[in-house]
Amino acid sequence: MRGLFISMEGPDGSGKTTQIEKLKEYFSNKGYEVVITREPGGTQISEEIRNIILDVKNEALSDMTEALLYAASRAQHVEEKIKPALESGKIVISDRFVDSSIVYQGYARGIGIDTVESINSFAIQGYMPDITFFFDIEPELAMKRKANQKSLDRLEQEHISFHNKVYEGYKILLKRYPKRIKSIDARQSIDNIYEQIMKEVTNLL
Repeated sequence: MRGLFISMEGPDGSGKTTQIEKLKEYFSNKGYEVVITREPGGTQISEEIRNIILDVKNEALSDMTEALLYAASRAQHVEEKIKPALESGKIVISDRFVDSSIVYQGYARGIGIDTVESINSFAIQGYMPDITFFFDIEPELAMKRKANQKSLDRLEQEHISFHNKVYEGYKILLKRYPKRIKSIDARQSIDNIYEQIMKEVTNLL
């Protein structure tokens, strides 16, 4: 029996990590095997590609190269980690997946949503999340939450106008895939957010 694939989307600082940990605990207590992973990354090769993408020194990285590197990282991630875990009946919870590429490179960078979906169709081999939670928080507020960090990566250092475009992109995806993507008000308390997530997860199970 194929496992369950859950992805978490939204800006850094929206509280995804906290909820991933809570979900992991819930499923583990129920006796499920849980695999926690992230994008870009998740495997040794994918993490090495992540370092290239997010390194602030790589200012010359073109938008298309960036999109293809994300897809390459994802192809390795799916092949080596996500696919085997799902095929053996495990629950996979990923901090970001293909939706991030669609909004960051497809929409905010202007490559085109359809183009980025097309590039990634090779990478994901048909393995799409069963449910995706979008942590809805205004970019300005998310950036304030991140402000106490010592160093920001290449994408985090982008101008607020870029992050606003990313936010717009997520709103477009919510309308495009209402059955799969569920919006969560990330300004709520941790417990309220968890309650909302659990309601959707229970429906899915």
